[in-house]
Amino acid sequence: MNKILIIVSLLIAFLTPYRVGAFEVAPKISDKEIVERLVGLEVGQENLGARIDAVDNRISDLRSDMNSRFSDLRSDMNGSFGMIELMLEIFITIALLIMGFLARLQWQMNKKQAVMEKSLETQKDELAFLKGLVEKLMVLKNT
Repeated sequence: MNKILIIVSLLIAFLTPYRVGAFEVAPKISDKEIVERLVGLEVGQENLGARIDAVDNRISDLRSDMNSRFSDLRSDMNGSFGMIELMLEIFITIALLIMGFLARLQWQMNKKQAVMEKSLETQKDELAFLKGLVEKLMVLKNT
């Protein structure tokens, strides 16, 4: 039991962190050095603030420049779309005119075809009548 107690106590002693050596002695700083460093930090912050203001101004200038360019681009695009719309209207008008012309030609052709069919039917009837007369005459002539 004694041996186990000694081993456990040695393990605890070796495994516990050694904190005495972890502390470092800081060099002595006077109040004057602290004030000088604080003043340096304040000057750096002021310079940083001025730079941030300059960057903010530059960003706002770029934003206004982009907005003006986009508005110019938008007006140019509206003009382009107006031209495309006009061209599309002209194309549709020409297509409708051509379709109307073709429909009129088709109607006229159908009308002429109907007249021709009627004329051919009349001629067919006349030929049939004449053929019948010729046959009757041939029969009378043979008798």
